[in-house]
Amino acid sequence: MTGPTATASEASADSTSAAPRGAAARLRRLGGLRLRLVAAFVLVAAFASLVTAALTYREARAGLLQRSQDRIVGDLRTGVDAIAPSIPFPPDQAALDSVARDIDKQGRARGSIVIVVYRDLRAESGMRTGGIDIPPPLRAAVTQRTATVFQRFRHGGEVWLAVGVPITFVNQGPSGVQVYLLAPMRAEAQDEASLVKAARRGAVPAVLFALIPAFLAAAGVLRPVRALQDATRRLARGRLDTRLKAKGASELADLARDFNHTAAALEQNVAQLRTMEARARGFAADVSHELRTPLAAMAAVTDLLDEDAAAGHVDADTASALRLISTETGKLTRLVDDLMEICRFDAGAATLHLDEFDIAEAVRRCLDHRGWQNAMTLELPVGIRVEADPRRFDVVVANLVQNALRHGAPPIGIRLTLENGADGTWILLRVHDRGPGIAADRLDRVFERFYKADAARTRSEGSGLGMAITRENVLLHGGRIHAANRPDGGAEFTVELPQRAHHARQDPE
Repeated sequence: MTGPTATASEASADSTSAAPRGAAARLRRLGGLRLRLVAAFVLVAAFASLVTAALTYREARAGLLQRSQDRIVGDLRTGVDAIAPSIPFPPDQAALDSVARDIDKQGRARGSIVIVVYRDLRAESGMRTGGIDIPPPLRAAVTQRTATVFQRFRHGGEVWLAVGVPITFVNQGPSGVQVYLLAPMRAEAQDEASLVKAARRGAVPAVLFALIPAFLAAAGVLRPVRALQDATRRLARGRLDTRLKAKGASELADLARDFNHTAAALEQNVAQLRTMEARARGFAADVSHELRTPLAAMAAVTDLLDEDAAAGHVDADTASALRLISTETGKLTRLVDDLMEICRFDAGAATLHLDEFDIAEAVRRCLDHRGWQNAMTLELPVGIRVEADPRRFDVVVANLVQNALRHGAPPIGIRLTLENGADGTWILLRVHDRGPGIAADRLDRVFERFYKADAARTRSEGSGLGMAITRENVLLHGGRIHAANRPDGGAEFTVELPQRAHHARQDPE
């Protein structure tokens, strides 16, 4: 970790990327539920429009083709009925040519072909192109039946209508003469294209107009969803009294009611936990306060008894017992003092008595006072001054060094550096040892109260609160503290203090 330099760069990145993050949030909202609702609505509208247009086109096309087909078939039958009595029997080639010309003159679709067939004879009127001819299935049907037969088929990319009419005399039966008409349905194809174009023109505006109710519907759905999102964020920020307006019997209204029930239950549970926590803090503070008076008396008595033991006024067994009592009384006194300090932090009553001092001199005084100077490797450049509470800074240094001496291995090193970052100038105080280090999964827990990084160590000389008190003191100064393992072995604790800090609580001078 690079200390405040890394943190400063992160803060700078946060400030410079606020606008892009806001834009990204707006893009996510545009591409979120609103867009999906609008897309779904438009897709449904488009599908309905396309289905309606397709059905309309199908029916209109069928009607158009049927009317055209009926007209062509009717015209051909009328022409055949008018000419049939004048046909000689059996007809020759000239008669067939005359029949073809006469039917052709009575009116036909532009580009159509009239073909008259009698056994091996064949007559045509019109221009046959591209090898078009009578469809074999149609000719077979006309030969087998005495009724008019018609068939649509495609040739050369166009739709054609083929109509076959057998000439039958009332008294003589089938004459064997067959009249065929091959009519291109170009006009119908143009009408069909017009239908497709009209359907397209109608479907596109329908889909576009569907956007208006789509946005209105999306807004109606998203309004309670957005309210739920805002309420969830307020709840996450600690506003446990947040509630939603629940109206109606929709699923969203039920969701709002469920949210309100959850928020109410959470508010009640948190209130109970806070009450229990306050009672526990009060109990710990009261017990610690009540224990201080008898412990003071016990400490005074044990001091006298230690003097008698040192003077040889008691036997050896009694002297050993007195030393044990004195040691345990001292531990209990330190535990009570630490509990009182923790209670002050919990109650928000911990204050700072700020003074400006040379941090290297303060570290040396702390080590000299406890007799640790010769056991340390120091890198303490002079001239680095800090505005802090001298007593609380002394507690921080003492707890870190004592922790290194107790759980690490020599040599114990203390290094002081000054680093500049985007958020100001920071003082870094590092305390490291050559011990086994701290397990990676326990680094984040070393500052917890009564936590032991070594699970096998059931009892130690400390109160179990030293590192927690150290962390609280550092935070009280507006600083940071973290634990890590050195690459070459051992644990390292780094304290980061702002050289000029704005503190949350401080006593007026």
